[in-house]
Amino acid sequence: MFAPMPRGSKVALILAACSVLAACSGVTDSTKRFASSMAPYKVEIVQGNFVSKEQVEALKPGMGRQQVRDILGTPLLQSVFHTDRWDYVFTLRRQGIEPQARQLTVFFANDRLVRVEGDPMPSESEFVGLLGQGRKMGKVPELQASEDSLKPYAKAAAADAAAEAAKPVTNDNAPRAATSYPPLESSAR
Repeated sequence: MFAPMPRGSKVALILAACSVLAACSGVTDSTKRFASSMAPYKVEIVQGNFVSKEQVEALKPGMGRQQVRDILGTPLLQSVFHTDRWDYVFTLRRQGIEPQARQLTVFFANDRLVRVEGDPMPSESEFVGLLGQGRKMGKVPELQASEDSLKPYAKAAAADAAAEAAKPVTNDNAPRAATSYPPLESSAR
């Protein structure tokens, strides 16, 4: 399947690899910056249920299980051995930022909410602001075009349209006829 490489090509390839390795021995700051910019993208990992401060404040003692579920969502952990306890755990792992974890535990007695324990939860606006942290945002370019900068493109578009109109119509570039389909159900019922 593969043709063998000529002997001279193998030697040249080995010499090129050795020169690259030799050049790597003197790593400079610019080389480190270049290498770090070539790092692979790491996906943000979000696991569990995000519970906001507003949701926790909406919980009141005496609420039923379904009411709590409606506010907080389905708990991440429901133990068979601790049926009167629901655990809501949320973790966020992002590139360049320490992993964040929050936990909220809801306790029931006779299917009624008794108490809530856990980490202080961020408000929804704080959480959205937290998601934007750590990202390097470059300068956003101004996206405005002046009339003078658009003139060359308008001339080129007009020339392309004129050339297209001058083409003879053949089977290859003829416009296709619209296709219609019969109705799925007959109207005479």
